[in-house]
Amino acid sequence: MLQIEIDGKSVSVEQGSNIIEAAHQAGSYIPHFCYHKKLSIAANCRMCLVEVEKAPKPLPACATPVTDGMKVKTNSPLAKQAQQGVMEFLLINHPLDCPICDQGGECQLQDLAVGYGNGESRFVEAKHVAPAKDMGPLVSAAEMSRCIHCTRCVRFTEEIAGFQEIGMAHRGEHSEIMPFIGKTVTTEISGNVIDLCPVGALTSKPFRYDARSWELSRRKSISAHDALGSNLIVQTKDHRVRRVLPLENESINECWLSDRDRFAYEGLNHADRLLKPMIKQDNQWHEVDWETAFAYVAKGLNGVSKDHGKDAVGMWVNPTSTVEELFLAKKLAAGFGIHSIDSRLRQQDDRLDVNRQGALWLGQSIEELSQNQAIFVVGADLRSEQPLLTARLRRAAQNGAKISVLNARQEALHMPLHVQTAAHPQTWVKVLREMLQQSDDAASVAGSLKNAERAAVLLGAAAQQHPQYADIYAAAQALAQEFGAVIGILPTTAGSVAADLLQVRPSGQGSNLRAMLAQPKKAVVLVNVEPDADTVNGEAAMQALQAAETVIALSAYRTEALLAAADVLLPIVPFTETSGSFINMEGSLQSFYGVVQAQGEARPLWKVLRVLGNRLQLAGFDYNSSQEVLAAALPDAVCHRLSNLTAFAGDAGGDAVTLWRTGGVGIYDGDAVVRHADALQQTVQAGSPQAKIHSKTLAALGLKCGDTVSAQQAGGAALTVTVCADDSLAENVVYLPTHGDNRRLGALMNSIELKRGE
Repeated sequence: MLQIEIDGKSVSVEQGSNIIEAAHQAGSYIPHFCYHKKLSIAANCRMCLVEVEKAPKPLPACATPVTDGMKVKTNSPLAKQAQQGVMEFLLINHPLDCPICDQGGECQLQDLAVGYGNGESRFVEAKHVAPAKDMGPLVSAAEMSRCIHCTRCVRFTEEIAGFQEIGMAHRGEHSEIMPFIGKTVTTEISGNVIDLCPVGALTSKPFRYDARSWELSRRKSISAHDALGSNLIVQTKDHRVRRVLPLENESINECWLSDRDRFAYEGLNHADRLLKPMIKQDNQWHEVDWETAFAYVAKGLNGVSKDHGKDAVGMWVNPTSTVEELFLAKKLAAGFGIHSIDSRLRQQDDRLDVNRQGALWLGQSIEELSQNQAIFVVGADLRSEQPLLTARLRRAAQNGAKISVLNARQEALHMPLHVQTAAHPQTWVKVLREMLQQSDDAASVAGSLKNAERAAVLLGAAAQQHPQYADIYAAAQALAQEFGAVIGILPTTAGSVAADLLQVRPSGQGSNLRAMLAQPKKAVVLVNVEPDADTVNGEAAMQALQAAETVIALSAYRTEALLAAADVLLPIVPFTETSGSFINMEGSLQSFYGVVQAQGEARPLWKVLRVLGNRLQLAGFDYNSSQEVLAAALPDAVCHRLSNLTAFAGDAGGDAVTLWRTGGVGIYDGDAVVRHADALQQTVQAGSPQAKIHSKTLAALGLKCGDTVSAQQAGGAALTVTVCADDSLAENVVYLPTHGDNRRLGALMNSIELKRGE
């Protein structure tokens, strides 16, 4: 530790610290623009000039390392004069449009200009004007004349997002921040440049001119869009969510947000929100009151149960739901005698259930994950599934961690990778088992795990949705056990761990979802499920619902699929309009409150389930708050990070390789709120995907780029797609993520047939 003095205060700081970090530790504020604790040092704004004893001139606090015995003055006359001089230069070309600027009220330049700026400018020459830039549907760069060239955005895209999509062109007073010519910003965490921008140059395009910062109420919440559990600040006005910002939590999301978490709020106010209970009669939908709707539901369930038995009723539960909602759904099913209940809506292999207790989870904390020296990821499109976790892995790789990936394609992860293997999904079990024989080679995946003090093997969504999931897990587990690595799962939704922990799956002789699709039930309760979009096979799901006598849908949205398949729609609210809890991938229980009042007559799902339990005359549905439900769901008020699977002997799998679909759930197709967020649906990633195929496979099929073909999967609807070549894929693989156009094509990981269009 070094001893220094800042503004007369003695401070002990670590070797390698800079003055601005030491000042923060001492409680002394130094004005700055370009410095950010998560980015490299640029030292190009010079606003942080301070006086250092024995230095001939003021020094930039961000770029000056501390030395033992150093004496620093942050607000001496010399420092103040230097800071005021810098501020005068920064304001030379800045437009005087504060009254209409979206950044007004939270502008760092505006705040510091009050303390360090002059009352009037001495600059009388013409100001430099920078033209507007197009950075895509999420980030507005319409007023780039406000830019002070701090380069935070440039450094973020290069260092955190991993790929520089923004740069600074020209020199001197003609310098401009811009995306590369003809390009927009496409990183899945692009919205963070809005927070980083200290002026009003980069702002939120969906939020543009929607409200002033001082008009907004601020509420804490938790993200419902992936299993990371990012902490949020939800800003509201007039009982509507207007903006979502990150709430700093160093152990989870640091100070960042994915675009999915930041901009999904648009879906909360979509015109398709279901606001009143509805019943279908004579193939026409009619709005009714809750009393009538509950009576209809109770009559329907009791009628089917009486005529066909309790085994004729099934319940599909969305794993995006909260702990409380999942618990009450299971309790309702158990109380009514429904054994066919399932929350694993996209899973094709449930053999792991036999040999384990507790929930499959990350296996360690999120912070611990980035401290591993070797990490092996199997079957994950990391950037779309786990945007912020990928940023952590990127930083770990930059710091020397050996990251290896096995998937059906070589994803552009923008990080130094140890080994990246693109293999056909039907060979994954074989590839994993062969890795055990390669441990003597330090350049191999097994070698990196063997030589690391801390190592992890992680299974992503593609592995979990694979028809051989149990065998892949067994092979990965054997690899991890051999080299002392931690094995973990990258859960696919915010409620996946809770659903697994609460065992929201079939009991007794009950059927899982795939069995319910093969042999449809007479009555189906959809708990926050959009059948065409949330299930393993959208077409089979719709056909199964069409075969039912009654379909009861508890949904926040009125979609075409639900209007076609359901008989009654009960309006529920999204996570911003109710209280609840999520258990994230590391097993942390995080509770939140509603931030706005419920829209229309929609009600929290846990309340709807509670009342439905009462109407069905079931015992134990007398909860008055979500806190009471949580206490019943997790009696000791904490999440048990129960052990993963005990030893499971999987099959090796055959050598036959067929044309296979992969690609997983589209990055902005994962849940109902995201699917209804307009700006996210305008991004490049959300566009209608082409079917990408290795060029050799294209040639073998007699196809070429741009050809239109008919795609068909078992049990799915035929779909016309355009093919294109992509040699980052393994051969005999068709990369086709889910999208509105192809949700009913078939399973995400399974064989597919392509036929040339007539």
